[in-house]
Amino acid sequence: MSERVSRSTGCSDCKRATPTASRRYPCLPINPEVGKDSNHGCKMSSSNRPAAPGMPSAAPDADSQLDALLARIESLSGQAAEPSDGAIPTSSSASPPQPKQPAALPSDRTPAAPPATPAAANPAAATRPATATRPAAPQPAAPKVRPAEAASSAKLGFQPSRDEPWRPIEPATMQEAGVNETLLEAIVYRYLLNVGECPGRQIADQVKLPFRMIEPILTRLKMEQNVAYKSATATNDYVYILSESGRAIARNHASDCTYYGACPVRLQDYIVSVNKQTIEGQYPKKRNLQEAFRDLLINPKMLLRLGPAIASGRGMFLFGFPGNGKTSIAERVTRAFGKYIWIPRAIDIDGDVLRVFDPMNHELEMPDPGSGLLKQDPFDQRWVRIKRPTIVAGGELTMDMLEVARNNESNISESPMQLKSNCGTLVIDDFGRQKMSVDQLLNRWIVPLEKRYDFLNMASGKKIQVPFDQLVVFSTNLEPKDLVDDAFLRRIPYKIEVENPPEADFRKLFEIMCKVTKIPYDPGPIDYLIKTHYLPVNRPFRNCQPRDLLLQVRNYCLYNDLKVELKNEYFDFACDNYFSVM
Repeated sequence: MSERVSRSTGCSDCKRATPTASRRYPCLPINPEVGKDSNHGCKMSSSNRPAAPGMPSAAPDADSQLDALLARIESLSGQAAEPSDGAIPTSSSASPPQPKQPAALPSDRTPAAPPATPAAANPAAATRPATATRPAAPQPAAPKVRPAEAASSAKLGFQPSRDEPWRPIEPATMQEAGVNETLLEAIVYRYLLNVGECPGRQIADQVKLPFRMIEPILTRLKMEQNVAYKSATATNDYVYILSESGRAIARNHASDCTYYGACPVRLQDYIVSVNKQTIEGQYPKKRNLQEAFRDLLINPKMLLRLGPAIASGRGMFLFGFPGNGKTSIAERVTRAFGKYIWIPRAIDIDGDVLRVFDPMNHELEMPDPGSGLLKQDPFDQRWVRIKRPTIVAGGELTMDMLEVARNNESNISESPMQLKSNCGTLVIDDFGRQKMSVDQLLNRWIVPLEKRYDFLNMASGKKIQVPFDQLVVFSTNLEPKDLVDDAFLRRIPYKIEVENPPEADFRKLFEIMCKVTKIPYDPGPIDYLIKTHYLPVNRPFRNCQPRDLLLQVRNYCLYNDLKVELKNEYFDFACDNYFSVM
């Protein structure tokens, strides 16, 4: 026992005290290449220590075996720590000589690892490099980064075309959607106040945003104790109701504005959409105009004059005698620019809601959302796809229709007609017969017609700049030079007269309209009509007259219970009614 105590505080070989860190093995060689304790220079290692009496000299004692084992572990750990750059040590074909294993050990001891071979005793090991650099494995090429819009389009499978040049992509985050969160929260409050209770996914459908973007807002309102859970749903959702404090907040929001529809989009996003869907620069070809006017009989000379005027996308005058199809031509001009565009349901103007989509003037044509739980082509639901708009204003046009109109009860603003007609056609029919004077209209639009942008005044006093991107068609049966001055005529580059049809086209119109009115065509009564009621009195042909006269004949036959057909006496009756004061 006394010997063990002395070894715990001194050298086990020379009995000298050592300042080493290990108390159990204080004489463990610090430098395995030297084989001695550098603290006091003890040379009595296990290899030269005298054998104990009665023990064979070939078998080392337990302390020397443990010393050798720990030295070997320390040596191996030092070699493994050398390559710091990920290189692997090179294995040599000539292995260093291994020390002989002990001849015999007691059965209760485990054979120890041989001691580390000093570098000086192995010249080959001294000259061998510690590490060898392995050839770098070829790295896969990094994927090319695509623009966000192109990547999203590829994901959706949407390809821009003439009929649909652009499509809004479903946003992934609030920042990407450009949502005014204060306005969105007010819409949620007003909607819950209106419906009383509803699931969170229904709220998301109402504001037209993904549920993942609405859920954090509802969670925050729940933590603020402004909404509460009424029950859970089967779709991992809750039915939300307003608390007393939330109801007071909702009433306050409703007093400011009653809007609780789709979340409005930013004004800059709307401007970008107009630029991507503009009619300017599309340059419709002859085949596009023939397709647009396929249900009208257009003289080739007239079509040649219309083509460049429509392709310019600027503006034109259609003038001529009444009944020759000026309005019909103007209403079909939009077909030459493609089928569909996307417009927002509403625009956010610094907290004010400006409605754009108007079911009275816009024809909705939403794409197929797909079937099943996963919708195909997830577009931004705050936008709607419509046919390119054609908005017609006649004698009812006033100055108020050209400005932002704010409802004093709901505090919701309605966009003017020129904004609703962007990327389409705006027809001013019967120009010169409006309630407002011609000078007022010209002064209001003289800058937008040239600059292609307009200024609108909001009810809050803010003035905004918006695109003025439509083909403006002025249709009149008056002489343009008698209506406007030269400054305005200069900004309307095309003035096209819609002339009376020749006799051959007039006969062709009868043949076409007989199919429309379902009256059997017979050229004999048509000859009688022209020779009796047109040529003798030098009556001019009009494009509307074949349709009007055939309707008179049809109504006469139905009233008298006669077979609906063309006869000379039926045309006499129709002409007496139609031309009585003409």
